[in-house]
Amino acid sequence: MDREYDAIVIGAGVIGCCTAFELTKRGFRTLNIDKLPAAGYGSTSNTCAIVRLHYSTPEGVAMARESYFYWLDWGKYVGVTDERGLAKYINTGCLVTKTEKNQYLKNVMASLDELHVTYEELDTEGMREKLKFIDTKQYGPPVTQDDDRFGEPTGGEVSGAIYVPESGFVNDPQLTCHNVQRATEAGGGEFQFNSEVVEVLKEGGRVVGIGLASGDQVHAPVVVNVSGPHSFIINRMAGVEEEMNIKTHALKQEVCHVPAPDGVDYNAVGMLLSDGDIGCYSRPEVGGNILIGSEDPPCDTLEWVEDPDNYDNTFSDQWKTQVLREAQRIKGLPIPEARQGLVDLYDCSDDWIPIYDKSALPGFYMAVGTSGNQFKNAPLAGKVMAELIGKVEDGHDHDSEPVQFHMKYTKRALDIGFFSRLRTLNPDSSYSVLG
Repeated sequence: MDREYDAIVIGAGVIGCCTAFELTKRGFRTLNIDKLPAAGYGSTSNTCAIVRLHYSTPEGVAMARESYFYWLDWGKYVGVTDERGLAKYINTGCLVTKTEKNQYLKNVMASLDELHVTYEELDTEGMREKLKFIDTKQYGPPVTQDDDRFGEPTGGEVSGAIYVPESGFVNDPQLTCHNVQRATEAGGGEFQFNSEVVEVLKEGGRVVGIGLASGDQVHAPVVVNVSGPHSFIINRMAGVEEEMNIKTHALKQEVCHVPAPDGVDYNAVGMLLSDGDIGCYSRPEVGGNILIGSEDPPCDTLEWVEDPDNYDNTFSDQWKTQVLREAQRIKGLPIPEARQGLVDLYDCSDDWIPIYDKSALPGFYMAVGTSGNQFKNAPLAGKVMAELIGKVEDGHDHDSEPVQFHMKYTKRALDIGFFSRLRTLNPDSSYSVLG
């Protein structure tokens, strides 16, 4: 049976849920469509859910700083009771290593200063005071296991670090989505699962809805693509990809779970580590484990995926590479034979900065290229998309005069045009998961 809504959101990951939630607050009758059986079952469920404030661009820091306050009072943001309980933000602090590649964090610190974010500059002695078991020798720039230099110090110690106390992670990203689903439903929004979008419907030069694999059609004058690693497929259905200067692609990523060193209660003393010298990030994980991800150093081969529904989702040699790199920094880190962790896909833009934008097809919007570093920004991303959609649907020409969004906590304007599909590659980006 065909149905009609004010807006259809393709995807029920964390940003898709937050976008629908913010649209319902503006009076839109929304429908989230997802091919999976529940909210947050896609790449959101396997996110590391890290909340950090250091980014390579001022806009990235501004979004993260603003979003941080929503996580601090998550219950206030969702505003409803969830029968499953509420997701929780766990503060750990974050240690970020200075390297030549990140310009010894000069730009990062300038952006943190501008947003009045507290941090400490540390020398290697200060790093060891934060983490007694840390090795401060310089190992970078990172190389692969087949390089004779792999695992060998490259001379002296690292150039220090910064410690950002307001950093941590969310304990259950899937529950986060369920919380926002319940909040959206309380505002009149609906969710439909196990439903695959196979067509973007157009009429009279604008979007009018979607067609499903079941043969049903759902109609709405606004369709928002928040489909994660499938975003490029939906954009091609809509016929909008060719016009975009910045496009998105699916990228395979592996995250390792390993035990902490013997005698170390990592959940009590561990913290986020962002370490460009070894090419890894890590954080405490439940059960006394350490979660390890890659910061995508240039030496590593990135595995781009053409079919997000059909790719090798098993661990590769990259798993051991990441664990061995982390073992250079954390003394006594075990190297298990059994490989545990997660394999999933990122939705990456060409410069690893998300696209929050309209498209060449009137009524069709995108919140894409977000995987890897935008989970933390989901509440703000939802607000940004709702503001953009409201203004453009009222006739505003966003391409020529970008919409400005006022952030209530940091009390500054965010230029949504920074995230335009028409931008050129941003030279200030890390071109990695760091954004």
